[in-house]
Amino acid sequence: MHPLVVNFEADFVLQLLPVEADFTMDQVAEAAAFHSLNRRVKPQSGKTLRVRVQDADVPLGREVTVAQAGLREMETVEVYYE
Repeated sequence: MHPLVVNFEADFVLQLLPVEADFTMDQVAEAAAFHSLNRRVKPQSGKTLRVRVQDADVPLGREVTVAQAGLREMETVEVYYE
């Protein structure tokens, strides 16, 4: 298990999200969405969820895994609609 801190756009709660090292960024986004969408954040149909390291300018590739991205345990990532 590889815990990440997730800042989901428009959510006021930071989530502690357990993921696996082989999860892709799409899987990370999906796992994060489960805890925010339809609870505190409205879904945005037709848009894609993306993941980036906190304060980064560009998102991580959608098929990049947690391990490939070099994400450290407890690192903060941002999940947002593109």
